[in-house]
Amino acid sequence: MQTLDSAAAYERAVALATQGRRQILGITGAPAAGKSTYAEQLAAKLTADGHQVALVPMDGYHLAQLVLEAEGLADVKGAPHTFDGYGFVALLKRLKESPDEQIWAPRFDRSIEDSIAASIGIAPEVTLVLTEGNYLLLDETPWSTVRSLLDQCWYVEVPEELRHARLEARHRAFGRSPEEAHERTYGSDERNAHLIAATAPAADAIIQPGQ
Repeated sequence: MQTLDSAAAYERAVALATQGRRQILGITGAPAAGKSTYAEQLAAKLTADGHQVALVPMDGYHLAQLVLEAEGLADVKGAPHTFDGYGFVALLKRLKESPDEQIWAPRFDRSIEDSIAASIGIAPEVTLVLTEGNYLLLDETPWSTVRSLLDQCWYVEVPEELRHARLEARHRAFGRSPEEAHERTYGSDERNAHLIAATAPAADAIIQPGQ
């Protein structure tokens, strides 16, 4: 599988944005691999260079915190079954099949640990939609449909030591004790990471941010 440096990845993204019809580029990787940051930076650079781009993260389809707590799923938040996967697939289909519509997507707000409906606008002028999330390449229903809706999907990869350190710091920043942060990082997050890593061979390219 090809590994793209930042320049080559950008050229490929520009090629997608200038196809003449709307394209969808997926950015995936394990928790704290840096996919959100990379996708935000790529979208910003493309926009600054005059391309019509929208960023629509998969995290907007997290089940509501109240639902997770009611279903006993709060401790495994982030696992595949804690998202509205069918809703995410429906959004991608609409983005692909109805490019002339003004479409609104939900956004996950980390400050409240919940999603806000209809807060990301995708105008008809958008020629490239970036979507990032953990399970874009997962071969399980309903996620297995996602790959067919992506024109390309890139897998973000960083050293595991760095990824673990970022995860623990993230959990502490959102109020967990050092012990809780460590347990979450090497518990449910690590199980999810192994599941996601197994999907990497289905990606079109590997991205190693900063390298």
